Amino acid sequence: MADAVFAAAAEQYNDIIESVETAQTSETAQTSENAESAATAETAATIETADGVENAERAEAEASADGAETEARHRRAADAGDTASMSVLGALLLRRGDLAGAEPYLRGATADGDRAAANNLGVLLHQRGYPDEAAGWWRTAAVAGSAAAAHALGRHFRERGDEPAAEYWLRQSAEQGHALGAYALADLLEHRSDVGAERWLRAAAEQGHREAAYRLARLLERNAADAPHEVFGRPALGPRSGAEPAAPRRTADGDGPVAGPGHTRGGGEAEQWYRQAAARGHRRAALHLGAILEQRGELKEAGRWYLISAKAGEARAACALGFLLRDAGDRESAAVWWLRAAQDGDGNAANALGALHAARGEQQTAERWYRAAMDAGDVNGAYNLGLLCAAQDRTAQAEQWYRRAAYAGHREAANALAVLLLQAGDPAGAEPWFSKAAEAGSVDAAFNLGILYAGRDEDRTALLWYERAAAAGHTEAALQVGMALLHHGEEQEAERHLRCAAGGGSAEAAFRLAGLLDARQPPPGPPALGEPLPEKTECEEWYERAAEQGHRRAQVRVGMLAASRGDVESAGHWYREAAESGSRNGAFNLGLLLAREGSEREAALWWTRAAADGHGRAALRLALLAARRGELAEGQRWCARAVELGPAEVAERAARLREALHQELTA
Repeated sequence: MADAVFAAAAEQYNDIIESVETAQTSETAQTSENAESAATAETAATIETADGVENAERAEAEASADGAETEARHRRAADAGDTASMSVLGALLLRRGDLAGAEPYLRGATADGDRAAANNLGVLLHQRGYPDEAAGWWRTAAVAGSAAAAHALGRHFRERGDEPAAEYWLRQSAEQGHALGAYALADLLEHRSDVGAERWLRAAAEQGHREAAYRLARLLERNAADAPHEVFGRPALGPRSGAEPAAPRRTADGDGPVAGPGHTRGGGEAEQWYRQAAARGHRRAALHLGAILEQRGELKEAGRWYLISAKAGEARAACALGFLLRDAGDRESAAVWWLRAAQDGDGNAANALGALHAARGEQQTAERWYRAAMDAGDVNGAYNLGLLCAAQDRTAQAEQWYRRAAYAGHREAANALAVLLLQAGDPAGAEPWFSKAAEAGSVDAAFNLGILYAGRDEDRTALLWYERAAAAGHTEAALQVGMALLHHGEEQEAERHLRCAAGGGSAEAAFRLAGLLDARQPPPGPPALGEPLPEKTECEEWYERAAEQGHRRAQVRVGMLAASRGDVESAGHWYREAAESGSRNGAFNLGLLLAREGSEREAALWWTRAAADGHGRAALRLALLAARRGELAEGQRWCARAVELGPAEVAERAARLREALHQELTA
C-alpha cells in the first residue's frame, strides 16, 4: 500500500516537472505570443479599473466591423446634428485619447440631453484636470440614470474624503447593476469594516469583476480562519543539533496565501472565486489557487497555476513553484525559480537559495543569500545566518545574528540565543530569552525552560513548562510529564502522556509505557506441551518498539518475555542485540541461554564481559563454572569479585563458595 502511494506521488511530481519544463520551453519559443497575451491582460486590467466611458464598446464594435467607413458615416451624421452619432463618435475619440476631437461632439450631444455624452464629457474633463467641472456633468448624467456616472461621482467624492456622498452615489450605481460601482461600494464598506461589503463584492464578482472575485475569496478565507474551530497550525520546532534553515513555505501576513488545512468552512466557495479571478488573469488569485490545490495534494494543477502567476510577475508564486519542484526532486529548476523570485525581492526565496547553497557546502554564497533575505525584510535571514555561523563554530557572530532576529520577534532565534547563552554558562541571561520564545509559541523553548527549572530543583515550575510543550506535541516533554506523573502515582494520566511520547518516536517512553502495562498483568505461566505460543501482549509490542529503536533495557525485557513463552530463538536474538550494545544484563542472560543449550565456552565469554561491567551474578556463574572444571584458584578469584559486586544474596553465596574452595585447596 505504501509503495503504491509513493509511486502515485512520484508520478504526480514527475508530471509537475514535465509540465513546468514544457511551459518554460514554450516561454522561450513564443516570446511574441506571450507579449501579446500580457498586453491583452493589461488591457483587461485597464478596462476593469475602468475609465468610465459609455458607448465606447458600441462605437468600437461598429468601427471594427466596417472600419473607417462606419466612423465616417457617424462623423457625417454627427456633423449634420444627429445626437446619437455625436455621442458615439465622441466616445470613440475619447477612448482613442483624442480629447480635442471628442469634446465638441460630446458637448453637442450633451446639449441635446444625451446622458452617456454627459458622463463621457465628465471623463474628458477629469482627464484634462478639471475635476469639479467633471463632477457637475457626472451629476447631471447620474440624475438622469447613468450608473457609470454615479460610479464616477462616488469615486470623486471619496477622493475628497466625503464618504457619505461617496456611499450615496456608489450605492446608486451598484443598485443599477454596475459592476464597478458595486466593487467601489464594497471597497468603501470594507474600509469601514462594514459587513455589507461581502454582498457588493459578490455582486461585482458575479458580473465578472476579477479583483472583486479575488477580494471576495480573501474575505471568505479570512472569515473561515477567524472562526474559533478553525484555529490550526503547530509552531515550528526550534534549533536542535543540525537544525534546518528557516524558509517557510507560506506566509500568513499581508497578502500571502493562508497556510494550514483551513479550506473547509468557506474554502470551497473561496476556491471558486479564486479560480474565476485567476482565469481572468489575476496573478495573486492564481497564487492562492495554487496554494489551495497544493494543500489538497493536487500538485500538477497547483504547479500550473503557480507557473501562470509566476510568469505574470508574482514573486511569491515563483518561490512556491520552486518549493514544489524541489519536493519533486528537481533542485536545479527550483533554483531557477527561486532566483527569479529572490531578484524580485522575495525574502523567502532568498532564504531557500541560501539553504540550497549551504547544503552544497557553499557557505559564502549561502551567507550572501541569507543577507539578501534579511535586506528584503525577512527576519528568517538573520536567524539562518546565526545557524550558519553556529555550524562553523563562529559563536560570537552566531549570537549577534540570533540577537538581531530575536529582537525582531523571531521566537526560534530567541530560543537559539538562549541555548547559546546557556552553553556559555550564563543561565541567568538565557532564562528571559527562553521565556520570550516560549510565550511566543516556541515548543522547544518551553521544553528548555522545563530543563532549566528542573536543574534548579524547581520541579513544579519545570512540570508546568513540560506540560505546555507536551500539549503542543513535544515528544521529550511528554515523556518528562509522564515520568513525573508516574512518580506521583497518577498512572492514568501518566499513561496518556507516555503514549503520546511513544507514538512520537521516544524509545524511552515506549519502554516505560510497556513497563506500566506490564505491571498490571499477571506473570505468564510456562507454556504447556503441545500448546501454541501465546500471542504478544500490548506491553510486549511496546517493548519491541523500544527494542527496535536500540533501547537496551527493552531488548533485555523482550528477550525475557520471549524466553518465558518458550521462544528461544527470539530471546537469543534480543539478548545478543542488548549485549553487543553494552548491556551487562543482556550479556548475562545470553550466557544463561547459551549454557542451557550446551555452549558453555561462549556463555563464559559473555559472563566475563558482564562481570567486567560490574554484574555480580555473572561473576558468581564464572566462579561456579571454574569450580566444576577444577580451576579452584580461578573460582576463588571470581568469588571474590562476586562478593565485591553483590547484591547481598549473591555476595553471601559467593562467600560460602569461596570458603568451600579454600577448604578444598588447603585439604
